[in-house]
Amino acid sequence: MSSAVIKVMEYEAPCGSLLLGALSGKLCLCDWRARSGREIIDRRLRTRLGAVMEYGPSDATIHAAHMLDGYFDGTLRVLDVPLLLAGTDFQKEVWTRLSYIPYGAVVSYGELARIIGRPEATRAVANAVGANALSLFIPCHRIIGSDGSLTGYAGGIDAKSRLLALEASSSK
Repeated sequence: MSSAVIKVMEYEAPCGSLLLGALSGKLCLCDWRARSGREIIDRRLRTRLGAVMEYGPSDATIHAAHMLDGYFDGTLRVLDVPLLLAGTDFQKEVWTRLSYIPYGAVVSYGELARIIGRPEATRAVANAVGANALSLFIPCHRIIGSDGSLTGYAGGIDAKSRLLALEASSSK
C-alpha cells in the first residue's frame, strides 16, 4: 500500500470548479472538476506518482488557491509554485514549453510543435496539451487553433474564452 498522499481540495473559480492537488509540497493537480476524462487524469497521477488521493487542504494547495485568487482578480500574472509533473518525457517537454507562453499571449498547436523542435508532431503536441493536469499553472488555455479559433479545453470553450479575456484586459 502506498504511503504517498496527494492532498486534494476544491477551488471555486469564476469560470468553474477546479481541483487542486499536491504531493510533498508540490502542486501536481489544478484541473477542472467537470472535465471529460477526469478519471484518466486522476489515475495517471496516482500511477505515475505512486500515491493515493485524499480530500483535504495542504499548505501547497492553500498557497495555490491564494495565487489563483490573485490571478482571477487581475493582480497576479505569474503563478509561481513548485510543480510536480506526472507524464511521459514528451508530455513534460510540451508542458514545460507551455509554461513559457507569456500572460496574455497565445500560440497555436503548430507553433508550439515548432518551438519544441518537432514541427511534424502537431497532433502529438495537441494530445500532450490535452493531458495537462495543471491548468492555469501550465497555461494550456493560451493554445489556439492554427486559424486563431478557440479549440478544445478541459474547462470548456467558455472558460477558455473568459481566461483569455481576463488576461487581455489585465495586460493593458
